Amino acid sequence: MAADPLSSSSGWRLFALALLITALVYWPGLYGGWLFDDYPNIVDNHGVQPSEVNLPSLVRAALSSPASDFRRPLASLSFAVNYLTNGLDPFGWKLTNLVIHLLNGALLLMLSRRLLVQHGDSIARRGLHAGTVAALIAGAWLLLPINLTAVLYVVQREESLANIFVLTGLIGYVIGRQYMLGRGRPPLATGTGQPSRTRDLGGLALCATSVCVATCLGLGVKETAAMLPLYAFLIEWFVFGFGRLPLPDDTGPGKDWRLFALFFITLALPLVIGVLWLLPSVLSPMSWATRDFTLATRLLSEARIVCDYLAWTLLPSASNLSFYHDQFVISQSLFSPWSTMLSLLFLAVLVTVILWQRRKRPLLSLGLALFLAAQLLTGTIVPLELVYEHRNYFASFGLLLAVAPLLAAPLRRPRGSTTGAAPSPRHHLLYIGKLVLAGLLVYWTALTAATAVAWGEPLELARELAQRAPDSPRAQYELGRAYIIYSGYNPSSPYIQPAYAALEKAAAIPESSILPQQALIFMNSRMGLPLKDSWWVGMIEKLKSRRPGVQDESSLAALAQCQSDGRCDLPTQRMIEAFNAALSHPRPTARLLATYSNYAWNMLHDRQLALRLMNQAVETAPKESAYRITQIRMLVALGYVREAQQLYRQLEQMNIGGNLDNDLQNLRQLIDGKTAHGS
Repeated sequence: MAADPLSSSSGWRLFALALLITALVYWPGLYGGWLFDDYPNIVDNHGVQPSEVNLPSLVRAALSSPASDFRRPLASLSFAVNYLTNGLDPFGWKLTNLVIHLLNGALLLMLSRRLLVQHGDSIARRGLHAGTVAALIAGAWLLLPINLTAVLYVVQREESLANIFVLTGLIGYVIGRQYMLGRGRPPLATGTGQPSRTRDLGGLALCATSVCVATCLGLGVKETAAMLPLYAFLIEWFVFGFGRLPLPDDTGPGKDWRLFALFFITLALPLVIGVLWLLPSVLSPMSWATRDFTLATRLLSEARIVCDYLAWTLLPSASNLSFYHDQFVISQSLFSPWSTMLSLLFLAVLVTVILWQRRKRPLLSLGLALFLAAQLLTGTIVPLELVYEHRNYFASFGLLLAVAPLLAAPLRRPRGSTTGAAPSPRHHLLYIGKLVLAGLLVYWTALTAATAVAWGEPLELARELAQRAPDSPRAQYELGRAYIIYSGYNPSSPYIQPAYAALEKAAAIPESSILPQQALIFMNSRMGLPLKDSWWVGMIEKLKSRRPGVQDESSLAALAQCQSDGRCDLPTQRMIEAFNAALSHPRPTARLLATYSNYAWNMLHDRQLALRLMNQAVETAPKESAYRITQIRMLVALGYVREAQQLYRQLEQMNIGGNLDNDLQNLRQLIDGKTAHGS
């Protein structure tokens, strides 16, 4: 069969072109602003905004993430580096994300080439070149619309940065296995031409090191890196089959049981431990109290969501990729809605195809398996929010690995065909596949480019997302918030009336948080206009009817801070009612307790109530140093010096890497000053 005229070097040139196009497509979006979770994780998180470079400030930055109990230290450190370089100008942060995305594309190219070369015979029989197909996969992945939020949504650097370690680990694993099987660089040959035991052990060591080290480093960025051992296992199963070549003293080829041991240690054992660790919280009703779904309805809903992800990756539309998905209709049973059962049947068919085709088309099976595997952490029992596009950052690679080789057609007539011969039906299908792939590439690029332009201007983005998701409370709230920012709190601004309309619409949606009411109260108070009683009533009723979520707590904190700073004139009794409504549910969070404690101390001047609430906050979150620091300050101010000294000694034990040096010094001076004054 004639070789593909696109040589290996052509594959690299094709990928270089994809890098350039990706940079040009994303460039307008770099001029946009901060959005949604960027604020609690970056803009309002002073921990990732160090004023100097030293060990205590870096440790403090590494441990400052509010998004996870695991703190995601490497991601937070990358934020701190950006702050030291660019301040809070989002352009530099988004540019860093784009560079990470391009680097991930290069890693995907390397991984795809090695996987395709492993099955080079089947690729060559179709008239394809592994380097060209790998470039198509990596280039298409760079331009997929579903991956846009992992680039332009700054906080989702956590996802893209974690995947650098995931992809590096997988590349190392594949290289190690190819060494073990006598591929790659010339083997350290013995007299029989078989791979030496040194090479075999070296390849095994590379496999083990790649999986273990890359997983540990990736976990320092985001928990999704925990899926690396599973991805490596699937590659082993579908591509290498746990096989080994015979060494000089072996009787013949067979299964390499050392690999089973490796995956028992890195995959099976952590999986069992992780599930046992998660089960108590997963089975606890309190874990689901802030959600509008249960474990059962979540699992049913995720079946539909995974099918949606597949469609959004390959055949996306602007309305589907709406960023905000809080309006998603939860599955209440197998037939409510009816698409739940249909989705479950489709997933069963997908699994059947994976098993059926694993020998004939291993890359098809591998790609589909990787797509499904990438959903297991975020789409099963963990009580996370239901839908997020960035969760497909790695999963989308699996789909392209499955689909691109099937659609890629030979660029010239197969050997044996004559000029005058009529093309065979298969020949037509191959060219149709190539046209379909080309059309998809153009469509993906155009949709990503159009969306990136919208992301480049905050108000335009808010309008675009509100239009894409008209029933989303978050989308309407963010639109109203954008109008408020553009109004400058000027009552005569033309943006004020659109802000009212968007926020009132968001507040009227039953599933919304209290963010819209909070924004309306905040806006009118800042402008010195009357506050509608219906805003307070609606907010308090929502706080009474369900356990407050993160957004509800942030809303109360924003109102309390605004009143404390003297920028808002709020009725104290209404604020007390709101806090009491939020605290009426069992086991309130430490954050909510601390917020009300600070309000009671600064605005109500009820010091005993404030101390009692802060004590509860410390009991609820004993590892959070900020609550302990405030608790000690309160005790000193109230004259409880002995208690303050005891808690100070406990706080000293939390001073990891000197991250609390400044706080401890200030507290020490405060305690000593009070002691001296008392004596």
